[in-house]
Amino acid sequence: MPSHALPDPDAKFPVAEFPRIGFLRNLVRSPLIEAGEYSYYDDPEGPECFEEKCVLYHYDFVGDRLVIGRFCALATAVHFITNGANHALSGFSTFPFGIFPGAWREGFDPSAYGTGHRGDTIVGNDVWLGREATVLPGVTIGDGAIVAAKSVVSKDVPPYAIVAGNPARVVRMRFPAEIVERLQAVA
Repeated sequence: MPSHALPDPDAKFPVAEFPRIGFLRNLVRSPLIEAGEYSYYDDPEGPECFEEKCVLYHYDFVGDRLVIGRFCALATAVHFITNGANHALSGFSTFPFGIFPGAWREGFDPSAYGTGHRGDTIVGNDVWLGREATVLPGVTIGDGAIVAAKSVVSKDVPPYAIVAGNPARVVRMRFPAEIVERLQAVA
């Protein structure tokens, strides 16, 4: 590839000497996961395992989506906990009887599991998620945000914020407010 050429957005493994890096858009299979161009996952065991290792409790019958914008960098062992992890809280038991075959399934109302549904999980463009960061269901991470390693994101993250901790809190903004506004206007 000539040095002036852009990486192929349709490549699975855009850096030949680093097969641990994969463009997510070309690796994910679930129609409930969307990844923008050039967003990548880095894993020494191979990025092909992204859905199985990183997108947890993502059951089709729940229907929530994970949307990852363009130019995002996801470090090894990032976890997205999706709405399927939540158990119904309105019944006498939190045990998910209805997902098991047999008599327990009779009278099962799958909508009961929607009561704790927090919506789709959205990662904006140009977001960096550090190693072992965890993102909880229904969170929106704004464009240009950085999530520190091992942080647990339980609430929305503003654009261009740097967050860290458990729960993740804004440590600082990457740019002054007027610059963030200008960046958002051109995005």
